[in-house]
Amino acid sequence: MTIQVKQLVLGPIQTNCYIIGDTASADAVVIDPVDSADTILRAAQEAGWTIREILATHAHFDHVMASARLKELTGAPFRLHERDLPLLRAMPDSVRLWTGLDVPPAAEPDGFVSEGDTITVGAMALDVLFTPGHSPGHVSYVLRGEGLVFSGDVLFRGSIGRYDLPGADYDTLMDSIVTRLLPLGDATTVAPGHMETTTIGFERQNNPFVVEYLREREGD
Repeated sequence: MTIQVKQLVLGPIQTNCYIIGDTASADAVVIDPVDSADTILRAAQEAGWTIREILATHAHFDHVMASARLKELTGAPFRLHERDLPLLRAMPDSVRLWTGLDVPPAAEPDGFVSEGDTITVGAMALDVLFTPGHSPGHVSYVLRGEGLVFSGDVLFRGSIGRYDLPGADYDTLMDSIVTRLLPLGDATTVAPGHMETTTIGFERQNNPFVVEYLREREGD
């Protein structure tokens, strides 16, 4: 079994879409159907993969704009955490507010993911971590056996997700990072929703938000 990950940077806010393929079974999972469903599908087809699952880390518009069209093109089920359902259904209004563009609604989910779930496609296993704070229902996906976590908009290289948005909260976000992501281990690669990849170890030592939060916790 060989797992490969393709990263596409799409949409008005340069958001990362990930296609994870099992080269043995040719099955694939999309994490965050950002924009341009045709581009996502073409990238999978060029690799010889069939998209079996469409997953969202959260429902902010720049992570789900292609969900309906990609679901239509592939027949793959679309899933996210239930607590982000209101954000998902408000997606057209959010896009209009942020960009002035009119877009069709996001896909209605075929099911929901929760803490402790494992999404299995081919030989791939993605463990679901509940990591709220940037949004009420934000989750991260850990690719079991590969030392890789798809962190959405929770943790970035040298930064963290926004916590000034509706439904966001700084303390909840930092608790998600410290109690859910850092325990994955310093060697774990972090594939975030924006910007380049990083590692848990680098962020533990160098991320100013994480360093300060850990210092404050140790001082309590």
